[in-house]
Amino acid sequence: MKLRVRRLAAFVLGCFLALWLLGPGHASVARADEPAVTPPTDMPVVARGAPIILPALPVTYQVQTLGWWTVAYPASVRGRVQPLIEQADAWKAQLVADFGEDVLSRPIEVRIGRTWEDLTTLVPRELRVPAYAAGVTYMPTRLVLLSLTEPSGGSATDLETVFHHELSHVALDDALGGRHVPLWFNEGLAIYESGEHPIYRMRELWDATLFRQLLPLSDLDRGFPQQQGQVNIAYAESADVLRFLLNGKERTRFASLFERVRGGATFDRALADAYGTDVHKLEYEWREACAKRNTFAPMLASGSFVWVVAFGALVLGYRRRRRDTQATLARWEKEERLEDAARVPVVTDDTPFTDPARVLAGLPKVEHDGGWHTLH
Repeated sequence: MKLRVRRLAAFVLGCFLALWLLGPGHASVARADEPAVTPPTDMPVVARGAPIILPALPVTYQVQTLGWWTVAYPASVRGRVQPLIEQADAWKAQLVADFGEDVLSRPIEVRIGRTWEDLTTLVPRELRVPAYAAGVTYMPTRLVLLSLTEPSGGSATDLETVFHHELSHVALDDALGGRHVPLWFNEGLAIYESGEHPIYRMRELWDATLFRQLLPLSDLDRGFPQQQGQVNIAYAESADVLRFLLNGKERTRFASLFERVRGGATFDRALADAYGTDVHKLEYEWREACAKRNTFAPMLASGSFVWVVAFGALVLGYRRRRRDTQATLARWEKEERLEDAARVPVVTDDTPFTDPARVLAGLPKVEHDGGWHTLH
């Protein structure tokens, strides 16, 4: 029995690996059977002090001023925007608590478009809107753009998550007084605060580790790649490096890093003081931990594994049903033998002479025309 279980487990694992390695879509290809990991945003750099004149809003737009922020959106999509309005204050309170500063106290303007193309009409032409972004934050102008649909595919945006992510960017800039931190740190912290797509980012990171497509952190300091596959890896890396910095007992060091940057130290100096390392050593240690962690467990998050588990369940179900059927047939056969035996008269010495069975058993029989006849 144990040998059969081992063989079945090996078969299921073999099917899984075949689907995983030969199936379409690895780090650079979006998968059709699961939602794309849409990059949350980039942060175009706008020179401080540069005059920014925003274009007039379309006449169909509705504008609401809600204390510390103003939101403008097409009047017909109020139902999509209402959850943002209801949750914004709670998100602000969370960010104030996490950063330990009175962040988001200065006004923020949020403009929402139906599509990515609409976003390009809501800002001056000189401001870049990343082609892959469903949300964009322009610092220090404190302008946030949100799209109701994804730039590619046209599916609906998770508007609440994207907005929470963008608020995290503005809050971080407030908490650090506009001081520079690497883009991977900025994006990773925004992903951490908004809690977005952990499973799919884990899959991206596993693929990138397996196929040796991880990007150097030095390349992710001031900008991310524009290719969809690589930018997905960049965001997955950013989120995981932040997780690495925040892990367990390192939270005290992370708080020290944050305080030192806020106090005016460069990021590299603050990292060295808080963690006793530099970015290169940090990256090396993270990659080592990443390689050890991203073995078999992240496969469980893949769509392929679900199909393999389903197939394995079908195989086990078939084997169990076949075993149960064989047992049922054997039981029926035994019951039939017992019923046949019960129908045959049993004559013993104790059987009364007048018992029909004994009378019939004691009479002679002859064969005639293919049948047996009792003589009496």
